[in-house]
Amino acid sequence: MDAARRQLETLPSYHTFYRRTSPVVTQLAEALVEMTPAHFTKAFFTTSGSEGNESAIKMAWAYHHAMNRAGRKKVISRLHAYHGGTIVAASLTGMPTSHAGLPMPLDWIIFTDCPHHSAFSRNGESEDEFVHRLAMSLDDLIQREGPDTIAAFIAEPVMAAGGVIVPPKSYFPAIRKVLDKYDILLIVDEIVCGFYRTGQPFGSQTFDIKADMMVLAKGLSASYQPIAAVMLTERIHDAIRSLSNEVGAFSHGFTYSGHPVAAAVALEAITIYREDGFSEHVKTVSAHFQARLRSFRDHPSVDEVRGVGLIGGIELRDDATAKRTGDPSQTLGAVIADRALDHGLVLRSRGNLLAFCPPLIITPEEVDEMFDRFSKAICDVLEQ
Repeated sequence: MDAARRQLETLPSYHTFYRRTSPVVTQLAEALVEMTPAHFTKAFFTTSGSEGNESAIKMAWAYHHAMNRAGRKKVISRLHAYHGGTIVAASLTGMPTSHAGLPMPLDWIIFTDCPHHSAFSRNGESEDEFVHRLAMSLDDLIQREGPDTIAAFIAEPVMAAGGVIVPPKSYFPAIRKVLDKYDILLIVDEIVCGFYRTGQPFGSQTFDIKADMMVLAKGLSASYQPIAAVMLTERIHDAIRSLSNEVGAFSHGFTYSGHPVAAAVALEAITIYREDGFSEHVKTVSAHFQARLRSFRDHPSVDEVRGVGLIGGIELRDDATAKRTGDPSQTLGAVIADRALDHGLVLRSRGNLLAFCPPLIITPEEVDEMFDRFSKAICDVLEQ
């Protein structure tokens, strides 16, 4: 890693507190402002996605305080969402397993519907009708809780860990319309979807989301170094700055926020994304990936196939469970994932769902190899 080595020899570590930074951190911030949607003008760095999501919540509180709405503390998340492992981030996660045995979720976090049409639509309900119902449900939730108590709504473009749940096209514009009605901020968790995973540079562009804050991680450094970022609009930055002028500096940050070595690696990753044509490569290989993924729709044990770009999921039918072999305490997805590992393929299982999230550099030939190995695994378990 030449970029890391050069930075270690120049300035191995330094903080971004007290109006201080280092040149490479400034360069990374400028690169992100140029790369992200045009309304983002500022970047705040953290070490992990969980820290990024917590920072965004704190900034939302500061924004509303500056706007003389200090009573806005509540945050709306969604059932089946995943936002991290720290206390706030795990509370934002809409999965009971993240809360089991712990005093979570925190009582100022509330949940609204999951936008999984096939799982939660009513009989004969079209996608647009489903979206309208979810938007009205969100509006009702805000009215019940009190609009003047709610600071922000947080969402992933694709709910990755929650089951590769791809929202209907009209979902985010409809949700944004409700949030705008009550001046509630929209925080988009791009930790998985950012940096070409959905085919566009960011999931917000794929799903027509205009966020007030965007949280980036994982692909920011291609995961070579722990670094995350919160992207801010000028409106939010100016409000927080005005609050700082009134009550003192916005007291927030982490020892390794904007760590120069991590920043140097992230800057190099962004350069490689651009110079090596990742945008076109992902668009090309995604078409083949999605075609191979969807070829499993006709498998008698498959209930649903869903995905976008280079992320996908295959959900197995509940009645296929009776056919599985192995440890009866394991889910069917876990049994197949274990067998796939025997064939040299690493998958993630969640219940009866198998999730695929290959490296962005994957080739069409490697896509074929991946799904061929998966096919062997599913045959081993379900068709013997």
